[in-house]
Amino acid sequence: MPMVEELYRNYGILADATEQVGQHKDAYQVILDGVKGGTKEKRLAAQFIPKFFKHFPELADSAINAQLDLCEDEDVSIRRQAIKELPQFATGENLPRVADILTQLLQTDDSAEFNLVNNALLSIFKMDAKGTLGGLFSQILQGEDIVRERAIKFLSTKLKTLPDEVLTKEVEELILTESKKVLEDVTGEEFVLFMKILSGLKSLQTVSGRQQLVELVAEQADLEQTFNPSDPDCVDRLLQCTRQAVPLFSKNVHSTRFVTYFCEQVLPNLGTLTTPVEGLDIQLEVLKLLAEMSSFCGDMEKLETNLRKLFDKLLEYMPLPPEEAENGENAGNEEPKLQFSYVECLLYSFHQLGRKLPDFLTAKLNAEKLKDFKIRLQYFARGLQVYIRQLRLALQGKTGEALKTEENKIKVVALKITNNINVLIKDLFHIPPSYKSTVTLSWKPVQKVEIGQKRASEDTTSGSPPKKSSAGPKRDARQIYNPPSGKYSSNLGNFNYEQRGAFRGSRGGRGWGTRGNRSRGRLY
Repeated sequence: MPMVEELYRNYGILADATEQVGQHKDAYQVILDGVKGGTKEKRLAAQFIPKFFKHFPELADSAINAQLDLCEDEDVSIRRQAIKELPQFATGENLPRVADILTQLLQTDDSAEFNLVNNALLSIFKMDAKGTLGGLFSQILQGEDIVRERAIKFLSTKLKTLPDEVLTKEVEELILTESKKVLEDVTGEEFVLFMKILSGLKSLQTVSGRQQLVELVAEQADLEQTFNPSDPDCVDRLLQCTRQAVPLFSKNVHSTRFVTYFCEQVLPNLGTLTTPVEGLDIQLEVLKLLAEMSSFCGDMEKLETNLRKLFDKLLEYMPLPPEEAENGENAGNEEPKLQFSYVECLLYSFHQLGRKLPDFLTAKLNAEKLKDFKIRLQYFARGLQVYIRQLRLALQGKTGEALKTEENKIKVVALKITNNINVLIKDLFHIPPSYKSTVTLSWKPVQKVEIGQKRASEDTTSGSPPKKSSAGPKRDARQIYNPPSGKYSSNLGNFNYEQRGAFRGSRGGRGWGTRGNRSRGRLY
């Protein structure tokens, strides 16, 4: 094996040969053999091999393999030097292979190495995006679990940093095509990351692009399958998928399939839902999603049937007034508990879908049923007015820091909820019932539009999901008002619903849970 002096001598031969460097194959072979030497020889080889690589295409395989040996060396400084130089091997047909190798090297636990690998991948991405994607997706589809996980995270965090001249329309089409292959068998966490990747592509910002994404989500949600409320993974999958779909809906991209599924399959089973997420009010979470989607529901095939299911569920949370004894006092029955958060969601959803069938309450219900509903509305509205007065009195004169205490945050959210319900109930008391009022759901940020400012075409309905942006509160950090008991009691808690990848479905060998076994060892 060559020593340091011999490596320098052969380096000199190649450096002095200028245009005739390709004629000195023996000298380059000596440098390749340097990887078999000691620490000093390996460090030199890590620098010299890439420098003259392009001049010896017939030794390309040997040169790449020699550099890979250095990438796996026990000496961390040699590994780092070898990794740093890998982009120089990414020429022509070698680029996908180098991309594949760099993707496998993402599994390193050394932070400096990991950063070098990331930088090297970004470097060759700018040389040939399609070739680099070939290497990345090859490992995502066939590599070890740790490599797959880090390759997906690389795409989800680094693609958005690349300039438009790199992420061309053709490159984005390749990302979509390859992502669809991966989505045939993913975990819940992987699915969320891929939705982040795809929703960030410029070509999918159009109406047709967003529609494509909704269809991808619908496929993952298994909307063709019968819903199993007793299977926590089935429930969790539906919620996660719906969460990904909600920001995509607009006046042009309808939520009809999801709203129909919720009305037909989920609402009738609301009381039996189970979830693997500890401390989650699963019923309220489902109702919130339904309310957000209802604004963008298009023409529904079984509108009257589904509106009736929604109406029946609303009645469950709109109690009749307690019977009074002859002396006018409560006959001994407990005061019904008014669940304002549930009612806000159900009433809002009913109000949105009711616009599509405005004579539902007058023509589709019999007189007795309508009378019963009006009594329930009236009783709920009476309790509502008392509570609104109490809240306004409690918050009167409070501003700034005073409104940031936990107690006052509860009251502010409670006031939003009760005001919303109040507006919607007033609409339904009209003769005939009206569906003209608009409210912003209590957990959604208020949309402010400056005078003279054109409202974005994708956001024209009050209470609609905000367009994806870095500004504004994130969904996972929102606060929820959930009255647990008592006529006017309330509890406000932070709700952090994270994608946990805990789904264990029957989709292929991987489903929404653990993926199939992966081969181990070097795959270069």
